Amino acid sequence: MSLGKKKFVTVFGSSIPKLGDDEYETAYRLGKKLGENGLNVCSGGFNGIMDAVSKGAAEKGAEAVGVTLDIYNLTPSRYLTKQISTNTLFERLKNLIEIGDAYIVLQGGTGTMLELALVWEYMNKNMIEEKPVACHSKLWNVIVEIMEKQIAKEKRKTGLVKCFDDIDECAGFIITNLNRGAAS
Repeated sequence: MSLGKKKFVTVFGSSIPKLGDDEYETAYRLGKKLGENGLNVCSGGFNGIMDAVSKGAAEKGAEAVGVTLDIYNLTPSRYLTKQISTNTLFERLKNLIEIGDAYIVLQGGTGTMLELALVWEYMNKNMIEEKPVACHSKLWNVIVEIMEKQIAKEKRKTGLVKCFDDIDECAGFIITNLNRGAAS
């Protein structure tokens, strides 16, 4: 799916955080950093981290695309510059993955874990091309470390997912990788 020339970073994360919460503010900073570096964002388009990253990117003049799911019956983030409405979870996941030139996984629950697992599996099985994937939070550090051991044991490709404790380093990894691709 093509949405223009500028690259998109799909950001996954919880819908729970509110304005003022650390997780919301981290996502907001991330959106601003991506936007000021010429990158657009894509998210699930609703509350929490999705709202925060969209707000940050839109404030810096970037596109903020939300792939929403009709069955949730929620109001989309007011910061979206474009909404793609889907009818099923799998249609939503397909769009989120196809739009992303890279992926950032922030704090979240089982939905966020599903999104990370799907991206990781698709790349590991060559169902999509390898793209930069960065996780931020201690939760993902633990999960990725455990999974990397299992993936190595299965003799599959390790190192597809990078983990960061600092959101600026996380963003920097994605920005550097996408800008490298744009320069070639």
